[in-house]
Amino acid sequence: MRRLVIGAYRIRALAYAVAVVVLVAVGLSTSAPLDERVHRVLAPLAFVALALFILSVVLMFLGPRVLPAHEVRVVSSPVRGRWLGMNSPATKVPSHGVRMYGQAYAIDLVHEPEAGPSAGAEAVGGPETAAGVRPVFGSGPAMRRPQEYPAFGQPVRSMIGGTVVRASGWRRDHRARSNGFGLVYLMVEGMVRELGGPGFILGNHVIIRGDDGEFAVLAHLQQHSLNVRRGDVVRAGQQVGRCGNSGNSSEPHVHAQLMDRPSPLTAQGLPLAFRAIVLDDEAQEQDGLPQNDQHMTASHLDRELPG
Repeated sequence: MRRLVIGAYRIRALAYAVAVVVLVAVGLSTSAPLDERVHRVLAPLAFVALALFILSVVLMFLGPRVLPAHEVRVVSSPVRGRWLGMNSPATKVPSHGVRMYGQAYAIDLVHEPEAGPSAGAEAVGGPETAAGVRPVFGSGPAMRRPQEYPAFGQPVRSMIGGTVVRASGWRRDHRARSNGFGLVYLMVEGMVRELGGPGFILGNHVIIRGDDGEFAVLAHLQQHSLNVRRGDVVRAGQQVGRCGNSGNSSEPHVHAQLMDRPSPLTAQGLPLAFRAIVLDDEAQEQDGLPQNDQHMTASHLDRELPG
């Protein structure tokens, strides 16, 4: 019974999406001039879709109670320098409020250098990025250019050694949603993106299969910045792209997560920690993750890494 519930839980997102589409279609068709026989078919179809919708919602609450526990995997930080933790599993799980798309333990990282030009900025950003100052939320227009953020164009590196199973980099980098009105737009936009599937949520992204069967995801990458493709073998710490603002993103940042399957549609998230990072500008390195609104500094990427 437990395996059946877990199996159903894995496809809850797909079931939910199908149910919503069918219910909306049936609702719109009620006022359409359709043949009576068509309306007789739509009635039981709506009933089945409603049952599927209710089941998927129940699974969202029931599934986490039966999921197996996993040990924390220590991986390499996908970024170097000083970054701010947001939507962190060190603060709460699920970190992004939902477990769909394998993101129960995902973390968002926003670049906040202390002073001076940000590393790698000269390659892509121009004067706004080179200033190394992250715009304050609500201090300017609703939608800023991504180049105004120091994270934009920063190198993003593989968290594990393994084989690239997906590399998608064609989506554009949109403007940041940088005040309250921008966030409202982002929420509406996100509902539309859901219809396109995980790729439209993650934006440009890379998925890497590790030797132990885990899958590492790096998302919201810069358009055309990927320097790996499917089938490539990478090592931990190797650059795979640059930070962008593609997909369901409010500002340029790196979204990182581990999953137990290659497809975000059916995967479950796996807990992770970054190797040898410094938290809150202290001197001692440790394995872990920053909490929400906590800074981490990763410099070990300049050294030889295992994997």
